[in-house]
Amino acid sequence: MVKTYMKKIKSLCVYCGSSKKGPAKHLLDAKELGYAISQRKIKLIYGGGQGGVMGAVADAAIENNGTVIGVIPEFLMHHEVGHSGITKLEIVSSMHERKARMAELSDGFIVLPGGLGTLEELFEIVTWKQLGLHDKPIIIINIDGYWDSLQKIIKNMSVTGYMRPENIELAIFVNKVDEIFSKLN
Repeated sequence: MVKTYMKKIKSLCVYCGSSKKGPAKHLLDAKELGYAISQRKIKLIYGGGQGGVMGAVADAAIENNGTVIGVIPEFLMHHEVGHSGITKLEIVSSMHERKARMAELSDGFIVLPGGLGTLEELFEIVTWKQLGLHDKPIIIINIDGYWDSLQKIIKNMSVTGYMRPENIELAIFVNKVDEIFSKLN
């Protein structure tokens, strides 16, 4: 059973990779998402970097007159190169503060392709939902099957008894950007 969320979504947090080495298709889908978010007058909350999928989603939203808030720890300002062209860039002291602030600012979460940091953010926000700390939608965009293995692992956790079957739906998988908004509303 897929939940529908009655609260109007005013802001969405996007978790994604900052690496510039990923497939070009991921950048195109990130741009499509940034554009779609801005077209709906939804505020984009993200990790504050200007590279990779992260930069692509932010750039597309800004180019389409969207509001973009980045949250980045001070020590990553030079590593991920904090994005100076967004609406607001908040610099925080730690990764923990970054994740908490992004969650606080957001009405829902979208996950694009990324690496270990993206997985860590996803698992934390799903765990918070499982523990009842929030009831915000979490949507994973499974571009070209990127998250297929993750979906199998989650199902296996349930089959083997490490996760209740109903918790499989804590995060909703979609295959394309245009499927997101029907799941949010």
